Amino acid sequence: MYRVIYEKRVCKDLDSIPYSDVIRILKIFNELSINPIFPGTKKLSGRSGLYRARQGDYRIVYIINHKDREVRIILVRHRKDIYRNI
Repeated sequence: MYRVIYEKRVCKDLDSIPYSDVIRILKIFNELSINPIFPGTKKLSGRSGLYRARQGDYRIVYIINHKDREVRIILVRHRKDIYRNI
């Protein structure tokens, strides 16, 4: 199992997302703790060590630290805004 760590801004991101989508996103967080590279995740090109998972119109950007068995969630944003902030 991997430990999932959240950046402070992730809580702010989740506050602005509709509740029904937040529930689905939290299920993705749980999946990341079990398997950080599950089917559908992609490594972001040009970004060192960043991965993204999709949930509907929202994207979850995270970093995997295999040595410490940690997944650090960096951003959760709408797909139209996510790549501007990385």
